[in-house]
Amino acid sequence: MRELMEKIQRLKKERDAVILAHYYVDGAVQEAADYVGDSYYLSKKAAESPCKTILFCGVEFMGESAKILSPEKTVIMADAEADCPMAHMVTPLDVEKVRAAYDDLAVVCYINSTAQTKACSDVCVTSSNAERVVKALAQKHIFFIPDGNLGRNLADKISEKHFIFHTGYCCVHQDIMPYHVQEAMQEYPGAKVLVHPECSPQVVALADYAGSTSGILEYARKSDAQEFIVCTETGMFYNLQKENPHKKFYAVKKHQVCDDMKKITLEKVERALRQGTPMELDETLMEQARGALRRMHEIAR
Repeated sequence: MRELMEKIQRLKKERDAVILAHYYVDGAVQEAADYVGDSYYLSKKAAESPCKTILFCGVEFMGESAKILSPEKTVIMADAEADCPMAHMVTPLDVEKVRAAYDDLAVVCYINSTAQTKACSDVCVTSSNAERVVKALAQKHIFFIPDGNLGRNLADKISEKHFIFHTGYCCVHQDIMPYHVQEAMQEYPGAKVLVHPECSPQVVALADYAGSTSGILEYARKSDAQEFIVCTETGMFYNLQKENPHKKFYAVKKHQVCDDMKKITLEKVERALRQGTPMELDETLMEQARGALRRMHEIAR
């Protein structure tokens, strides 16, 4: 592995590349990255980086967002087949139907969505900035797409808005049930429960803390507790354990794994730097989608 890491570092310099990795990819890939974070953080780093090439260790919508915000840069995916099923659970036609039914509507698009969906939305959000962004919107009606769980958990905090929900979901978080949490709480009675808001409201109700991946990391780091039950993808355990070597972290159930994120390996990172195909997006589509992403960054800032 050391030899492979050295190759990656050499190729990175030759390509003038920055390597970005999401918390859900394998720990070895996170170790090779220049920046590791959630979707919002990585979208910022992609736009801010002076490097000509962005190598994304994540799923397709992340690379698309980087390309939309920095069209002059070369964006390469570590694995072009790594995708997010939820990103495809909403279509522009769904948006058109709701726009026709409501006046004073803002279409709020979770960043886990395709470029086509972003292009017909008013603003993007991530799990870490969604509350701040939605509260800042002037519109009364909010069509939150595509994640229904995140939308409902958000609506509980913003009673002054009227939410219209979509039926999309994250396969990993949707499969975490309240009884999984309750069984884990019985097995580890002193542990704090950390939940991602893509989980159902019923699971979130059992949490000591519910928030984005970066929020979960911060809570674990600052907490005096020594044990935690983690209700999100197990790639998080790498950074949780790295930052808190004397604390214990437990999965809430078996197979809390995003199979697409786990497609990304060190071997694929090295291969992508050597011969990866640059991402291409239609110029008009990028221009249409850019507004929603830029508005997110402006409000969240």
